[in-house]
Amino acid sequence: MFCCILDFNAQDIEPRRWNPLPLKTNVAGVGYIYSGGTLLFDPSTQIRDARVNAHTTAFSFVKPIKLKNTLARIDVLIPITSGDWDGLLSGGPASVNRFGFNDPRIRFSVTIAGAPPGDAKEMQTFFKEKTKHTIWGASLAITLPLGEYYRDKLINLGRNRFAFRPQVGLLHRWSNWSFELTGSVFLFTNNNNFYDNQTKKQKPLGAIQSHIIKSFKSRIWTSFSLGYGYGGQSKLDSVSQNDTQSELLAAFSFGKTIFKNQSIKLFYLRNEALNSVGADTNSGGITWGILF
Repeated sequence: MFCCILDFNAQDIEPRRWNPLPLKTNVAGVGYIYSGGTLLFDPSTQIRDARVNAHTTAFSFVKPIKLKNTLARIDVLIPITSGDWDGLLSGGPASVNRFGFNDPRIRFSVTIAGAPPGDAKEMQTFFKEKTKHTIWGASLAITLPLGEYYRDKLINLGRNRFAFRPQVGLLHRWSNWSFELTGSVFLFTNNNNFYDNQTKKQKPLGAIQSHIIKSFKSRIWTSFSLGYGYGGQSKLDSVSQNDTQSELLAAFSFGKTIFKNQSIKLFYLRNEALNSVGADTNSGGITWGILF
């Protein structure tokens, strides 16, 4: 339901991404994420020794639907962030605080093969009969340029552009274990009102993530995740920037069903920049969801 993400970069970590949800249900949730660490900017921005401490609250809603004989779903994610950034700008100390909406995201997903659409009882029957199975899925996510944005500021919660993310993945389950593998490409439209009246163009960014998940009889699950992303070099007014991203992500998650239709998840995420541009951050959070 929630991905471990804060928009210092485009990537995320999302275990149990391809778990099918029963028809005639909805899932709503809220989560809190803290993220802190170092941000590495392109030298042309004249920002050095930048650090961030950010608190994000995110609201989500997921609706499974039947599309002919295929299981699909639509989900919406709306994040709100309060953060402090500080560092050196043109050699002098500088700091800024931001509070407001990040860019929201809508996503449409479809199960290509492996799990037929069904209600809760039909899903339970399927999983009991198919203790070993593989599910294939695909999706398209669209990030909308509705977050807080100032054209005369370098640090913004919104990006003032659309981002399109086609995604394909698989879930292989055997007994109480699951393995997930997901590949994505982030495609960005231009920001025609970037800082100092510039136009920002950005090349696609490719990302891959994998998860190994263990389920327990006490309705508890844990996961270990790895992700990697590369690309996203930008141009400002047709001048190429030295900001190609190469980042490694690692995460651990713990989830538990606390009532018949409610669950919580705790997670830790480490983001490590492998070159001179990106984010070296530690994030942790908790989410709550309800099925109704």
